Amino acid sequence: MKDNFYLLSGIMLMIMSFVLMMFGLSFIKWDYLILLDWELMSINSVNIVMTLLFDWMSLIFMSCVLMISSMVVFYSHTYMYHDLNKMRFLFMVLLFIMSMMFMIMSPNLVSILLGWDGLGLVSYALVIYFQNYKSYIAGMLTILSNRVGDVAILLGIGFMLNFGSWHYIYYAYMWDTSMYMLFMLVVLAAFTSSAQIPFSSWLPAAMAAPTPVSALVHSSTLVTAGVYMLIRFYNVFINYDCSYMVLLCLLTMLMAGLGASFEYDLKKIIALSTLSQLGLMMSILFIGFPFLAFFHLLTHAFFKALLFLCAGLIIHLMSDSQDIRFMGGIVKYIPYTCSCFFISNISLCGLPFMAGFYSKDLILESLSFTYYNLFVYMIFYVSVGLTSLYTVRVLYYCFYGCNNMYICQSYYEDIMMVYPMILLTMLSVLSGSLFSWLILPFPDFICLSPLTSVSTLIFIGLGFMLGGMVVNYNSPLYMMNMYKLSWFMGNMWFMPNMSTYMIYSKWLFITTGYQSVMDMGWGEFLVSNMMFNYSVYLSNIISLYQNNNIKYFMLTYMLLFIMFLL
Repeated sequence: MKDNFYLLSGIMLMIMSFVLMMFGLSFIKWDYLILLDWELMSINSVNIVMTLLFDWMSLIFMSCVLMISSMVVFYSHTYMYHDLNKMRFLFMVLLFIMSMMFMIMSPNLVSILLGWDGLGLVSYALVIYFQNYKSYIAGMLTILSNRVGDVAILLGIGFMLNFGSWHYIYYAYMWDTSMYMLFMLVVLAAFTSSAQIPFSSWLPAAMAAPTPVSALVHSSTLVTAGVYMLIRFYNVFINYDCSYMVLLCLLTMLMAGLGASFEYDLKKIIALSTLSQLGLMMSILFIGFPFLAFFHLLTHAFFKALLFLCAGLIIHLMSDSQDIRFMGGIVKYIPYTCSCFFISNISLCGLPFMAGFYSKDLILESLSFTYYNLFVYMIFYVSVGLTSLYTVRVLYYCFYGCNNMYICQSYYEDIMMVYPMILLTMLSVLSGSLFSWLILPFPDFICLSPLTSVSTLIFIGLGFMLGGMVVNYNSPLYMMNMYKLSWFMGNMWFMPNMSTYMIYSKWLFITTGYQSVMDMGWGEFLVSNMMFNYSVYLSNIISLYQNNNIKYFMLTYMLLFIMFLL
């Protein structure tokens, strides 16, 4: 019965995906948009209305999310087969998908907050799913980072009270002080969800979740929610100077690429590559190309989900070890999985005619026509080269490197795990060209100099060459005299330490001292207990009077007599 429920859920999600894709393509053809108002309550001429927005962007994005979700559910049928609570896992995944759908369809900040909170809370429940100490720490870091974004959206709702409606779509072209504040709050919320600097540390930590959840979270749901919301809010900040945000996104992209080049945990490497691609989307969005950001969002979703599904099977076969140093030579035993893993990796790098190439190359060529400086330009291209570098490193360690793997492994490729991978592989190859024909409003004719036009391929090739050099154990990057540099680069520029130890260690000592000295010391004695002690003292005196103590009567008489004489 439980197995049937997994299969039924996956089939229903796939059917809904196809239906929404047909509607989305029709809406593109007709240039059509539907705002659906559902009146929940009307009290004294105050209407409480739930509004849903259906246009080509929301429909196609929902279709892609549901397609990836169906593949993840089919895959989870085998991956979580021996788990005692696998029905609870399925319901949480479906609740996660429903929250994302709610967020995509909402043109209203209040309903966006409901979907956003749903994503945050369910992601916390999924990150701590395995119930160990590491999972609890990762879950707390995830949910507390995302709470910052929730508070920003709540403040944005407060700002929009001045406008008469919470529908941001009505106020797209208003540029005044209040809209600038709203823009900054929305950017803060998007930065926490998409893990840009300084909120980057929760993304690799969230790898404590089961691998199907990682495939869903890191491809099309939680981390892309911030990018999607900023694409929707693009008309609000179209005339503002976004140079500082571009710099933060560029540094995120560079930091994630460098971190992945020194990381040995397979899932964390893929998580850092997600962070790098999110930095690429956010930076090109702030530069002024929202359609290109959305285009890369869609193509990235397919090959990143495929990367995680392949990594999940590899980790399963390696006795749940995620360290790439204990892998190697598995291409002989699981050829289908390794083929899919290789295709998704070269699509991530942006090799020609893969899905990632169409969006990545268009982004980098469009960047050449902007007025940003050489620093921005070089960081973009260096980050693309770093993507190739850590891809070659992962492929070498997993497939071809020294066979350091554990003995007596049970190598198998379950058909329910391979089928979703094959379908996502086809989408990782074809989705780039299909979406470039369908969703871009007109074909881009970009005329560049020969060197500029091939510079993307040059940097990808340089990344492959450097990757081939660093996989060698005698590489100077991994020598002890480079230990401090590699420690700094591989530790995400100490950002996890800043998000955890730096926040609570010193302040914990200060607050402990404050509590012992003030709350439990002088503050307790002088403030909290003063009225109580004074009342006890007076009540003792009054009780003595009531007991007809002659000494007190005489003392009172003497005091009153002296007062009258004075």
